[in-house]
Amino acid sequence: MNKDSNTCTLRLDNRGKKSINERIVNACDMMTRIYQDGYYPKMTVFRSWSIHNPVIEGEFAKPEAYRWYLKRELLKLIQSGAEISISPSRKILSLNEPKLLDAIDEDHWDFTKKKLFLFPAERIDLSLNRLEHYTGTDAKDFQRFILFTNYDMHVEVFKARYPDCVKPGRKVQMPAYHHKLDDNLGITLINIGVGPSNAKTITDHVAVLRPDAMVMVGHCGGLRNHQEIGDFVLASGYMRADAVLDAIIPKNVPITPNYLLNYHLQSVLESENMTYRTGTVYTIDNRNWEFMKERVVQGIHISRSIAIDMESATLATNGFRYRVPNATLLCISDKPLHGKPKLGEAAQTFYQNSKQKHLGIVIKAIELAKQRYPDGLPNASIRAVDEPLMSGGA
Repeated sequence: MNKDSNTCTLRLDNRGKKSINERIVNACDMMTRIYQDGYYPKMTVFRSWSIHNPVIEGEFAKPEAYRWYLKRELLKLIQSGAEISISPSRKILSLNEPKLLDAIDEDHWDFTKKKLFLFPAERIDLSLNRLEHYTGTDAKDFQRFILFTNYDMHVEVFKARYPDCVKPGRKVQMPAYHHKLDDNLGITLINIGVGPSNAKTITDHVAVLRPDAMVMVGHCGGLRNHQEIGDFVLASGYMRADAVLDAIIPKNVPITPNYLLNYHLQSVLESENMTYRTGTVYTIDNRNWEFMKERVVQGIHISRSIAIDMESATLATNGFRYRVPNATLLCISDKPLHGKPKLGEAAQTFYQNSKQKHLGIVIKAIELAKQRYPDGLPNASIRAVDEPLMSGGA
């Protein structure tokens, strides 16, 4: 390939914002062209304001899938005075190449890297391939705001609300549905099935798209006497009894939902006069935990949890790990410690009565967040200690 024709430099000048936007579009086109020609596009950023770390760089794969994110971050950097160069790097490594596993081994990652360059190019390639496999939809269709459910009923509500949404073209393990808007400002819903393993698997791959938010829209067992079936639970913290990410994120690392997402969810709950409680959600890896009640209830009492489920803490922990703002809104479907276990007929009645309201609350909260934070939710709480904002600092 002619590398000179696929190299460009971006910097702030006196040609105006329109010119900047045009050059960013051209730069993103170039990144796509480089990838299509069989090379990873490489981005090098020179930040004159940084004394100790003026040059940051990284490679990308399938840049068209998260083009909206690249455009936004490039604009921020250029407006702050950074100089950015884009050029071809290495030849793309085949996903069938045994060396691929060495390149994507997270034990060798630097998780303090800037979010723009967090994922190696090989990992992006593999994750987007697997994402399309699991969800049955193209990676480019994913929107900035991603909801997770494990019930078909929420899917039916979503499809009724957005009849033109993009749907899977075949039967898949974790079907995704996309209400697409310009600049990927819409909402994606993924039915991830049941369990923490599924929650980790899908968020490992979704995180590569750099979404603005991930929200768990699920059901739970209410653990307090003064809760009723149909009440909502807004997680303020998590008891990690799922064990899925313990070897990666120590259990003594505090995991909390994004404050602003919770603020907007709570605002909608209040405006809709919904009954809800905030508190700790106990996430477990055993659906039949009632068969070992004494051991589990001890953990519930110690943690003062108000609800129990199988996905929320896993999703939140992976969100923390990959620096994606996240939150959890659950609806109580049973009260296992108070003589109201989840039983077939009663559960179906509850689902029919709750499904529209539940999804509607989360969508309203996301709309509020989009209006107030068009450039993405502030995420200082999940950045690394030595990772200031891309647009300034060290």
